[in-house]
Amino acid sequence: MAGDYPLFAQAAEATPRVLSVSQLSQLIEGTLESAFQSVWVSGEVSEVSRPHSGHVYFTLRDEAAQMKAVIWRSVASRLRFQLEDGQQVICHGDLDVYPPRGTYQLVVRQIEPEGLGALQLAFKQLQARLAAEGLFDPARKRPLPLFPRRVGFVTSPSGAAIRDFLQVAARRFHGVGILVIPARVQGDGAAAEIAYGIELANRIQPALDVLVVGRGGGSLEDLWSFNEEIVVRAIFASQVPVVSAVGHEIDVTLSDLVADVRALTPSEAAELVVPSAEELSTRLAVFQRRIVSMLRSRAASARRHVEQLGRSRVLRNPKSLVFDRARRLDELDAHVDRAIHRRLKSAREQLSAIASKAESLSPLAVLGRGYSVTTRETDGTLVLGADELAAGDRIVTRLSRGHFRGVVTDTN
Repeated sequence: MAGDYPLFAQAAEATPRVLSVSQLSQLIEGTLESAFQSVWVSGEVSEVSRPHSGHVYFTLRDEAAQMKAVIWRSVASRLRFQLEDGQQVICHGDLDVYPPRGTYQLVVRQIEPEGLGALQLAFKQLQARLAAEGLFDPARKRPLPLFPRRVGFVTSPSGAAIRDFLQVAARRFHGVGILVIPARVQGDGAAAEIAYGIELANRIQPALDVLVVGRGGGSLEDLWSFNEEIVVRAIFASQVPVVSAVGHEIDVTLSDLVADVRALTPSEAAELVVPSAEELSTRLAVFQRRIVSMLRSRAASARRHVEQLGRSRVLRNPKSLVFDRARRLDELDAHVDRAIHRRLKSAREQLSAIASKAESLSPLAVLGRGYSVTTRETDGTLVLGADELAAGDRIVTRLSRGHFRGVVTDTN
């Protein structure tokens, strides 16, 4: 035991060796690093820190203890999921001593979430974040054109996916041009090539009508390139409608969620994109029969209408229409004359009634019934009573016919 740990052997000597802090720290560092190589530790993540250096620092704890941990940038850049406070993880790494502070930490070489695989956790985290941005909104999805002329396919040119797609497309219709845009669909760098292929497809002239992105089946790790954020955002930004054809019927990739249409396999993508010549012929035949039937019905209706017009009185005797219109004009003329006479008669009657009323209210009419009007000769004022006159006043009296003057001799 003492041979394995020189520190304790020195402590047992009669004259102990005095160590500096640095020397002791180095001995502890060497002892820990040699005794605790390649350890597995489980715990809860807390106090996650990500400085600009790219390293990730955090605390790993359980109910009774805690320890510092670090993930160097070279390892952190390859993490499939986002490390967050509260996650239960399993870490694999080595113990390391940090002499300036006299602390030890776990240098993590590998980390996995407990209970849920790293890829599945990364999938859920990225899905939630992109969904919050609206990338998977059904309202933005576009329909596929009924008769595309040019179709692009971003995939591996040597994979089974393109062979299946071309085989089905050739069987369905020969008038569609298919452009294969090569890209790796698995492994490091595949996501960047797929995203670049999508961007390239949007720059091709003449423009493509539809773009298919996909590959054949595989495990979750094999299909992971189609869950990468760079691919999802490239599909979202595509101006050409996109069909996701990742050949995995059970699991759904993020490319499936953001694409305008999802196909379970590349073969199904060909059926969705390329029209069937046989189906088109059948539909054209149905349309032809409908058009012929409609034209015959319209012709029969027009024929009946012409025959009905031929039997009409106007065509049998064209002058009768002129006579009918002349007779109608005479009737209208007579009607106008009668209306004018009625209006004149009514106007005369109204004028006569007004004249009679006005005559009955005229002062002359009153005088005609034996009354007279007396005024002063000097100023012409009307005399209403005898008390207004005095002996010697000169007056003028108007009668129904003429007037006379007089001098008042007495009043009563």
